[in-house]
Amino acid sequence: MLPSASSTAVGPLRVLLVEDESLIRWAVAETLTEAGHTVVQATDAATALRAVGQTSAPFDVVLLDFRLPDSDDLSLLEQIRQQAPVSAVVMMTAYGTSEMAAQAKSLGVYEVVAKPFDVAAIAELLVEAYRSKAS
Repeated sequence: MLPSASSTAVGPLRVLLVEDESLIRWAVAETLTEAGHTVVQATDAATALRAVGQTSAPFDVVLLDFRLPDSDDLSLLEQIRQQAPVSAVVMMTAYGTSEMAAQAKSLGVYEVVAKPFDVAAIAELLVEAYRSKAS
């Protein structure tokens, strides 16, 4: 019998959370921190790219909002994939289409999550995304 995802522990993940809405960012950061993960927060594309470029080790997972004040297409995703190819990426959006989701997945996104979402489920989704990239 294979172990379930929740019974196969992974160590704390280093997560880059890119979200401009403060309440969502706070709720997700609190949930991930309570789950034992280290969270670096960015409110826009420029801050996210700085965080990716200045880190000594790549983030395990990037949780990326699709629409930000300075980015509303997949160009930020493409730049993050170039700078951090080993990081797993999960996107979240209130403005997604099936075409955008398909294009994001073709660029290496593990999953596109529609807002609003269950904040409690995000931690497990990020672990799944990390495992998929690590295997």
